[in-house]
Amino acid sequence: MAESADVDQLLLSFKKFAIHGDTKATGTEMNGKNWAKLCKDCKIIDGKNVTSTDVDIVFSKVKQKTARVITYEEFQKALEELAPKRFKGQSKEEALQSISKLVEGKDPANVGVTKVAKAGAVDRLTDTTKYTGSHKERFDESGKGRGRSGREDLVENTGYVGAYKDAGTYDAKVKGEK
Repeated sequence: MAESADVDQLLLSFKKFAIHGDTKATGTEMNGKNWAKLCKDCKIIDGKNVTSTDVDIVFSKVKQKTARVITYEEFQKALEELAPKRFKGQSKEEALQSISKLVEGKDPANVGVTKVAKAGAVDRLTDTTKYTGSHKERFDESGKGRGRSGREDLVENTGYVGAYKDAGTYDAKVKGEK
């Protein structure tokens, strides 16, 4: 019972790594890049006993001659190849158990993935009180955008020159003098 659960966990990890980074992947076959990622993320590659070169060599050994991917059965053979090398001093069965424990239930790590920009820089760039020149005219005192009136010079068809201080007083002057 416990062994079937372990095999299910191993298969689940295989599928997760097989589809990682490939939208068209079905999860039944794993490419070399994802095999290397699995070995790195699950700490099969330790830098002393097992290196990335060893992982690539084992991948080439277990796959079909013309294939570029490995199946789950070939994946298990690859783990059998790496187990004695990774766990020296253990029997072949113990080493296979140990390497299976490293892989079981693991997910692909997303270390180094691009993150959201720092809030301080964004706040500084969107602070409307620090805007100068024509950009300053686009916002009112509260920082709310003025819309079209802030971007364009709206024409007033009043008949007066722009910024004329006595605009609208002509009728009062003419009618008031009579």
